[in-house]
Formats: sequence, C-alpha cells, structure tokens
Amino acid sequence: MKLKRYAAPAVIAITAALALSACASNEGGAPAAGGSSDAATTSALSGTLTGIGASSQGSAQEAWIAAFQTANPDVTVNYDPQGSGAGRESFISGAAAFAGSDSALSDDELAGEFASCAPDTKAIDIPVYISPIAVVFNVEGVTDLNLDAATIANIFSGKITTWNDPAIAALNADATLPSAPITAVHRSDDSGTTKNFTDYLGKVAPEAWAEKAADTFPFQSGEGAQGTSGVIQAVTNGVNTIGYADASKAGDLGVAKLKVGDEFVEYTAEGAAAVVEGSPIVEGREANDIAIALDRSTTDPTHYPLVLVSYAIACQEYADAAQGELVKAYIGYLASEDGQSVAAESAGAAPLSADLSSKVAAAIETIK
Repeated sequence: MKLKRYAAPAVIAITAALALSACASNEGGAPAAGGSSDAATTSALSGTLTGIGASSQGSAQEAWIAAFQTANPDVTVNYDPQGSGAGRESFISGAAAFAGSDSALSDDELAGEFASCAPDTKAIDIPVYISPIAVVFNVEGVTDLNLDAATIANIFSGKITTWNDPAIAALNADATLPSAPITAVHRSDDSGTTKNFTDYLGKVAPEAWAEKAADTFPFQSGEGAQGTSGVIQAVTNGVNTIGYADASKAGDLGVAKLKVGDEFVEYTAEGAAAVVEGSPIVEGREANDIAIALDRSTTDPTHYPLVLVSYAIACQEYADAAQGELVKAYIGYLASEDGQSVAAESAGAAPLSADLSSKVAAAIETIK
C-alpha cells in the first residue's frame, strides 16, 4: 500500500473552543502555535474535567491541556496517566469523565453500565493518538540491534536468556553481543501498550507467542515496572536490559529495528499511520464507536506494525449535560488540526488520516 498524505482532521464545528492553539504548560509562558488569543476571551466553557488513563498519552495530554486551558481559561482539565486499565475502570465507575486507553473497550466492558452516562446509553471509543511502540534496549557495547517478532517473543517469554543467543546473533552479524543475561522489562500494571505489544507478537509470530493479546503481561519472567515511565527508568538504570514503551519516551535509549518483510526498519510516525489507515474498524459495535482492528501482518517495509492507537473513551450521552459539553469540546480539540499538530510536536504522534478524521469528527458531533 502506498503511503498517502496524512491530512489534518476535517473542521470540527463543535464550539468556538475548538479554534485552539498550542501553548505553554499549565503554568503558562510559551507562545501559542497558531490560532488566536481571542479564543480565550470568547470561550463560554467553564468547569472541571477529569480524565484518567494511558501513560502513552502523557506528553500529548500535557500539551493538549495547556492549549485547551489557555483558550478556555474557566476550564480546568486534569489527566492522571495511571494506565489504560485504570483509566477504563475509573471511567466505568464514574471517577473520570473520560478515559485515555491504548485498548478499546472490551465486549464485556460494553455489556456493563457506565456511571457517568445517561441511562440506556453506552460509551464509545474515539481514536485521538497514534504512535509507534519502540523496543528499547540498554546493552553494553551494542548501539544497533535488529530483531524479528519471533526473537522478541522468545526474549519476553523467557526462552532466550542471554544476549549472545544464536537467534539474536543470527540477526546481528556485525554486533559484538555480550554473554550477559537478558533482563526483559514489561509493564506490571494493566496496560494497553502491553495489549498492543502482545497482539503484535501473537499475530506476527504465532509459533513463538501463543498467548492472547491482553492488558496484563502473561509471564512471570523478567522484571515488571509501573507505567511507561517505570519501564523507561528500569531499562535506563538496569544493565543489559530491554523493554517496550511508547516511542515518544524512548529518549537516548537504543531502539531495535524490527523485521518487516525482508528488511529491518526503524519506527516512524508515517509507518505507524500507514498501518492504521490500512486496518478495518471493529464490527458489531455502536455506530459511533471507532475501535480499530489493527492489521499487523504487513510485509511492506514502509510500514511499522508495532503501533498503538490510543482512544479517548467517552459517553454517547452524559447524565450531566455540562460534563458532556466539556468532554465534547475537549475531545474535539484533541482530534482537531491544532490538537493533532500539538501531539505530533510534543510526542512524535502520527496525525489521523483524512478519512479517519472525518469519521472521528462525525462521532464527536454526537456526544451530548
């Protein structure tokens, strides 16, 4: 599939609040990136909005909140990056008005009740953040590392235990691999990043990874760490370590190239976006629920199949209409041209494609 140009989202005519711009952190300071300061003086929105969820969205949420609060000075948005599982649980219980999640709501979750939603209505999944997942490493004497899905699966399941294992050596003929033991770091909390990581392994290397995709890491091997920041810290501070995390947090760590087709490829936002664009929407859900069934089987080296789609999960209709208005405006901003640009600049996210943007805009319009 040829890469298409990823246009900014279609105009989302929700409120004047969506004519927003990126600016400084909650404490203010940096200049706005586009837009006009007039939006801040004309906004009629007010109130407090609480979101809990994916740590992968952390950097983007900080920037989104700063811009949204600048344009809407009577609104306070709080986002706690506790993880996707905690976010969905908090949203279901009514402790959060929206959730950030790298996993869409499950069928079991959708079959239950949502405390913040109006009676007899359900929640919907709105894609707002697309990002590659990086396989990060900190191995003495190794700066470049090639891995295929089967080898990654065997490392994280505990079948491959040393860095100079023949399977790793065969993929890295020019590397001097130490005989040291591998410390594989996984998420200890329920994590949508883990679900996407295990989904990739199961679909691309089913002979090596028989476990179902799940938010909970399925093995006791290796080392567990809380949240994206915990994984990055454990890999950074450990010795001969490897882990997986949202690519925006990779920092100075080594990042493995993944085998796609016959080539080893680095992650790119464009490669991640191409996989999402070629994937279908999950069938059998609410009309405005845009859960995506990622197709990771690509052999096109311009694609990067280890990707996550992170959602804003919201009610179709809120029991509290004022909360519904705030959620609609805020998620509308996240999916807007300015919001997607902020996520790209602050977190290296891939923008929604024009087609997906149109679907997202239509879904957001129905929130009330």
